[in-house]
Amino acid sequence: MRHLPLSLVAFLFLASTATAAPPKQPNIVLILADDLGAFDLACDGRTDHRTPNLDKLAAAGARFTAAYAAASICSPTRAALMTGLSPARLHLTTFLPGRGDAPSQKLLHPTIATHLPANTATLPGLLKEAGYATGCFGKWHLGGKGHLPTDHGFDEFYPGQANTTPSVDEGGKGEFGLTAAAGAFAEKNKDRPFFVYLAHNAPHIPYTARPDRVKTNAAAFEPTYAAVVESLDASVGQLLQTLDNLGVADRTIVIFTSDNGGLHVPELKHERVTHNGRLRAGKGFLYEGGLRVPLIVRWPGTVKPGMVISTPVQTADWLPTLLEIAGRKVPAGLDGVSFGGQLTGGEVPVPRSLYWHQPHYTNQGGRPGSAIRDGNWKLIEWAEDDSAELFDLTTDPGETTDLAAKYPDRVKTLRAKLATWRTGLGAQTMSPNPAFDTTKHRALYIDPDPSKFAPATASPVTFEAMRAWRKRTDAAVAAQR
Repeated sequence: MRHLPLSLVAFLFLASTATAAPPKQPNIVLILADDLGAFDLACDGRTDHRTPNLDKLAAAGARFTAAYAAASICSPTRAALMTGLSPARLHLTTFLPGRGDAPSQKLLHPTIATHLPANTATLPGLLKEAGYATGCFGKWHLGGKGHLPTDHGFDEFYPGQANTTPSVDEGGKGEFGLTAAAGAFAEKNKDRPFFVYLAHNAPHIPYTARPDRVKTNAAAFEPTYAAVVESLDASVGQLLQTLDNLGVADRTIVIFTSDNGGLHVPELKHERVTHNGRLRAGKGFLYEGGLRVPLIVRWPGTVKPGMVISTPVQTADWLPTLLEIAGRKVPAGLDGVSFGGQLTGGEVPVPRSLYWHQPHYTNQGGRPGSAIRDGNWKLIEWAEDDSAELFDLTTDPGETTDLAAKYPDRVKTLRAKLATWRTGLGAQTMSPNPAFDTTKHRALYIDPDPSKFAPATASPVTFEAMRAWRKRTDAAVAAQR
């Protein structure tokens, strides 16, 4: 046998490795629901909602039990998703354009950013640099002309319709039109890596649904809402089928989550919307019901089917996670932290604290404050009177028992961490309202306390009290416009 010189062997080896194709980048499909609570899917324990496609997605991938939105309200979470930065750092801490001040509010709101900053690196822009085709379909809510998705790294943007007439081909929130557009984009780009950001309007109020679906869900807590959730689920099934038909499902990571917790108080014409199970409050509140969201990740061949992950993660984590998965260098200075290692190899991220800053009153009755989750402990610091509540989420996920008086040293430590975090980000503060009316404040935020409203178990008398509360709140909000 003739032997090749070692130098030639080395040359051939180096040449072969230099010309070998890099690992194929996975397609990314990120589906964001609007106001879907952590307890709205059957796979998360909801027994009166029908979500077979999402249940199947969870069974084929990983389901997170401690996933958090970056805020209890929509626009800030979307900003964190796009940038990997905290809404507090961006000064984008409530929905756009926000609400004005009122005598019922003890503190004045800060002046927030009116759109996603133009000079900020974004997830679609960075993925585009990595060779991805990028498409946004649905709700943007981060600025108008000059600040649209195509101004922030997306190749295509299709807003669709937020409210549609239910029919055989369409749900009540435009979900199937958006899904069809997203599917067409995937088909057009099936031979290259693509990023689909499908931001649904469902199940945000106001909503309607097909009568047959409402009838099928007649036994649900709120039949029309349950029908909207079922329609959203069906649209997810349609997109998953499209990926199968295109032959790209095996190389596509599919993510399903929400922008904030479910709406638990009456709003607009809807007296009953949803409930967040054992979690306290909902959208607009710093309690778990407002911050916890569903999260499902399917990645065939990489994410082990049926995984249940209890590691706390937050919206801003997605930018570094997806860039790492795409083989793109992660920028420095992000607030989000990649948990890609846990998805690909079971590597648990280093324990860390999660933070929130909400210098606003919300349309749902939420009051301004900040919060920190550190291990099993969660502290909420209220801006109006500088008080704090402390909860042990392991034994009290419903945040029913305030332990601040029992553990003053822990309160001191967590408040110090929270203050340091706010200072480091340049978080905005509030100022006293010279027109403050104590009586109006009590009627909207104290008596009753909307955070303590538990719709799943509330009596007719309590619902009547909340209807009266909503009328007072609506009148106050209308006066601010």
